[in-house]
Amino acid sequence: MKIYRNPEAMWREEDVQKEEALEGLSKGEDVSGLGTSIILLNGSMHSINLLGTEIWKLCEGRTLDELVSVLEADFEVERPVLEQDVRDFVNGLKGLGLVYEE
Repeated sequence: MKIYRNPEAMWREEDVQKEEALEGLSKGEDVSGLGTSIILLNGSMHSINLLGTEIWKLCEGRTLDELVSVLEADFEVERPVLEQDVRDFVNGLKGLGLVYEE
C-alpha cells in the first residue's frame, strides 16, 4: 500500500524552526518537541516536528518500507526503531485524515 498526503490539507514548513531543530540535532539535543511544520485541514491545525515533517514530505506514493529507507540515510536511528516511529506517525496521520493509503 502506498501512502499519500490528503490533497485538501494545506501545509507549510517553518524555516526558522527547522534551522533551530537541525542545529540542535547536530549538537545531540532532543528536538522532538520543536514543531517545524504546520498542517491545516478542516479547521484544525497540527504542528509536527522535524522527523514528522520529513515523513509528511515523503508521503507522495511511497510504501512504509520506502519511507523508512529514505529516512534511514538522514537520521541516525536503528532501523527497527525508525520503522516503529514511522509506522506510529503515519497511523496517527491517517487517524486525523491527513494521509491515506491506496
